[in-house]
Amino acid sequence: MEYLSGALKFIAAGGIWVIPIIIVGIIGLGVVAERYFVLIRATYANRRTWEQIQPLLHEGHFDKAREITRDDKSAVATLLNAGLENEGVARRRNDVELAMEEVLQSLVPQIETRISYLALFANLATLLGLFGTIVGLIGAFAAVATAAPSEKSALLSLSISEAMSCTAMGLLIAMPMLTFSMLLNTKASRIVSGLEVAALRTVNMIVRAGATARISHFQDYAEKKAS
Repeated sequence: MEYLSGALKFIAAGGIWVIPIIIVGIIGLGVVAERYFVLIRATYANRRTWEQIQPLLHEGHFDKAREITRDDKSAVATLLNAGLENEGVARRRNDVELAMEEVLQSLVPQIETRISYLALFANLATLLGLFGTIVGLIGAFAAVATAAPSEKSALLSLSISEAMSCTAMGLLIAMPMLTFSMLLNTKASRIVSGLEVAALRTVNMIVRAGATARISHFQDYAEKKAS
């Protein structure tokens, strides 16, 4: 109870400029929560889909893999489907890679969306805190100028303490925002790296299957010609 009372006094000491700082913090926490759950859900969905598709690719069951990825809404399924749709149609490895690269470029902004807002919120909270402090100091010196000489020292100390509370509140919001921004960026980068690895492995398996089919076709042709 004492902690809550102290926190409320600390917030009240910052003056009116604490309100926009708190609003920025609340919006930032909303973005953090939304992005965290989206990225966690995407991680598990991608892993589940890849574990289902990878054995089919190894065995050369591209039609079955294509059917699964076409109906799956995960990011890795969307990416792999772009390559599988070109399997058997594209003449070169580069054609399959380009098809998947195009889809990957559209997926990356969806994965990283709104994370950059957190750095903005951190800077905004800091600047609002500094602005509130400056406004508070201006008011403090103006009040001291008209105060009685015996009260000036105490009044100035109290006013400066209240003004600094605004800066402290801004920093209190900014530091977690920067930390969450780094953590979410790291999480998003891991998802993108996982998609790139899955795409590369898929391309390799498609190319390998195509090469094996061509060799088998050539051997059959050679045997028929020899007989």
